[in-house]
Amino acid sequence: MRDDGTTAQDPPPALRADCGQCFGLCCVALPFSRSADFAIDKDAGKPCPNLADDFRCGIHTRLRETGFTGCTVYDCFGAGQRVSQETYDGVDWRSGSPERARQMFDVFPVVRQLHELLWYLNEALALPAARPVHADVRRLLDRTEELARLTPDELGALDVGAHRQKVNELLLRTSDLVRAGTGRGKKKDRRGADLMGARLKGADLRSVSLRGAYLIAADLTGADLRGADLIGADLRDTDLTDADLTGAFFLTQPQLNAARGSAGTRLPESLARPGHWTPAD
Repeated sequence: MRDDGTTAQDPPPALRADCGQCFGLCCVALPFSRSADFAIDKDAGKPCPNLADDFRCGIHTRLRETGFTGCTVYDCFGAGQRVSQETYDGVDWRSGSPERARQMFDVFPVVRQLHELLWYLNEALALPAARPVHADVRRLLDRTEELARLTPDELGALDVGAHRQKVNELLLRTSDLVRAGTGRGKKKDRRGADLMGARLKGADLRSVSLRGAYLIAADLTGADLRGADLIGADLRDTDLTDADLTGAFFLTQPQLNAARGSAGTRLPESLARPGHWTPAD
């Protein structure tokens, strides 16, 4: 049981990336531009020069030091192994025709979006305060799983944005129920707020909605984020040193990986402390 009365639950293993079962799809299908996150430019559909013949990253242990920080904060939520082993029956993009490879690269981002939705829906089922909408959550979870199992042609024609909107409406209801259940009264809604570089050291943000908020480089040192909704919040370079995120919900590993923290940062049980965070003294 969490500090705020919610229950932590690990997501299904299928929603955790297993790079050993993937054909390096994120290293090929997705584009990136030379920036603070990537050392080079790469077009969509073009293999990263660091991708080895066995679909492993040749600089995996040195990504940050070599200018590929963006790779360390990315997570496919298990979409890579699903597309590789299920959607395409274990036949990699190098073995088929160029047309088939292009289709695989188009399908991968669609399944990635569906898997991210499955992550949120599974978490919603683990929140006791959201029990009034659990039946609806289960129905949408089952439907999302059905969509993720579609054929490549069907996935290519899928309006994933329309489905995402349906899920988002339900997750908003979930958020309202969970935050209302903390007994802290009506909290300020900071949904989509521009808090870039904000000085929020020690701030009381318990049960606040920070959905989609821009917290880039914000100082949240020692802030209390228990019971906060963090879905879609941009935590790039956010300082979470000694912050308390126990009970925070709809927080994902990529968000944490993009932030800065310390050994004193308290996290939800289902998430791991990023290796680049400041270690204990």
